[in-house]
Amino acid sequence: MMDVGLLPKHALFYAAVDHGFYRAEGLDVSIVPGTGSKDTSLAVASGRVDFGFADFGQSTLARSEGADVKQLGLVQAETAYATITTSDTGIRTWADLKGKRVATEAGGAMTSIFPQARERAGLSESDVEVIAASGQSKIPGLLNKQWDATLAFYTSDEPVLISKGYDPVILKWSDLGISMYGNGIIASDQLINDDPDKVTRFMSATMKGVKWACDNPEQSATSLLNNVREMDQASADAGVAAACSLLWNAENTTTGLGTMTDEGASHVIDMTAQFLKADNAKLSPSDLYTNEFLDTTLTESTIIDEPLKETR
Repeated sequence: MMDVGLLPKHALFYAAVDHGFYRAEGLDVSIVPGTGSKDTSLAVASGRVDFGFADFGQSTLARSEGADVKQLGLVQAETAYATITTSDTGIRTWADLKGKRVATEAGGAMTSIFPQARERAGLSESDVEVIAASGQSKIPGLLNKQWDATLAFYTSDEPVLISKGYDPVILKWSDLGISMYGNGIIASDQLINDDPDKVTRFMSATMKGVKWACDNPEQSATSLLNNVREMDQASADAGVAAACSLLWNAENTTTGLGTMTDEGASHVIDMTAQFLKADNAKLSPSDLYTNEFLDTTLTESTIIDEPLKETR
């Protein structure tokens, strides 16, 4: 189960399925849309789906509320939080947001953290008007000039804007020093304990598959277009590029693709406690993640053959 409805960033998983990475591990994998990372975490915890693609912060929040899920490997080594607009608004830098209107979902994680981003950008509360909007209305409202920018994951919204013929302007929060782990693969404690062999095979296929997908972006975009008909070439290409830009961080380039650390998990615990009011007092990093199902030899320079090509 994905984190949200099917988007261009999910091309990596379609490529992994289409090019035989799961089949090589004896797995028959179907991709289904989600309705938010927390909902995906709950679906995994209940056993309704075997694995999920979910934001680390939201899986931490779900864990704090009793959902026994754990991160198995990061596909997005950092968050894609951003303030997003289009070039025709005249906004190019954070300073240009002064006097502008920014739309975001009420009560969302980015809404809660935005004051810190605004402060780090040198803006006061009165400099930016924050408008509550639904996730579905943010891009239409931006294009109809109801507001000047939105708060969103750039992996999701940048490809959509490109597909509509606009030139996106992305103000990444990571450039302000605001970041934490992004989306990764989650499973339930029960599945991890009951069938570690399946978990090992699934993670091997997934991490090799997404690595191959990022090394072969044109074929990855084609996989998305073949499976999600409403996508177009421009959004597929942009989605693959955006997703692959988050595959590596300063940690996993040396420790292996997908790996996490206690320090990184502790940072998520602190961030979710501060901004999402999560009751994390009893959580430890070991509750949130494990690297035991990852091949730590997978690096940026690793060359992975396509399983289907090997068998032709």
